[in-house]
This record gives sequence, C-alpha cells and structure tokens, in this order.
Amino acid sequence: MAMDKNKNKSENRLDQIVAAARTDEGYRDRALKLYPWICGRCSREFSGKNLSELTVHHRDHNHDNNPDDGSNWELLCLYCHDNEHQRQLENAGMIATPEDELQRLGVTHNPFAGLADLLKKE
Repeated sequence: MAMDKNKNKSENRLDQIVAAARTDEGYRDRALKLYPWICGRCSREFSGKNLSELTVHHRDHNHDNNPDDGSNWELLCLYCHDNEHQRQLENAGMIATPEDELQRLGVTHNPFAGLADLLKKE
C-alpha cells in the first residue's frame, strides 16, 4: 500500500513537471522575441522561412543559465554556432587544430612561406 502511495506521488510530480514544461515558454522563443533575427557573427538575416537555421548560443556555455533579460544568449546561424563550439573544443585541447593535424602527418612544406617577403619587395 505504501508503495502505491509513492508511485502515485511520483506520477503526480511527473504530471506537474510536464504540465509546467508545456506552458513554459522556452528560452529559444524568448531569445527570438528579444533579439533581431540576425546571426551575431556573420550578420546573415533570417525570416520565418529559414528561422529554424538560427540557434541560441549560451555565451558561458551553461545551458541552465537562462536569465530573463537574455544576457547569456546570442543568436547564431547553424554554421557560426558549430564554429564557436569547434573553437571551444580546440582551445580546450579536446580536438586537434588543423596545424596540429598537419604536424602529426609530417607535412613540412608551406607554399606561402616566402609570400610576405615577396609582397614587400614590390
């Protein structure tokens, strides 16, 4: 009998959470109301037709930090958003940079090595 009460309590709690989530406006919707529909990096403009390509980036990379004023968000297109996270991973040393990869492969030739000197002579 006590087990049934606990089960009912947890089901009621789950129902409350789901109901709150359905009525709560998500941070993406709030960000789209606060900011113009323009990528914060490349300045590409979006409309209703391609709005799904505009994402909300958390500046501090904490997806739980969603202040009402939107101060932790910026709107980025899919490409700029992917690039931002790629740079974060490279800076943290979690993935190799292109230069690291060339070094690993043993590439030593740089076709542009003397370009700066050639441009200065002209």
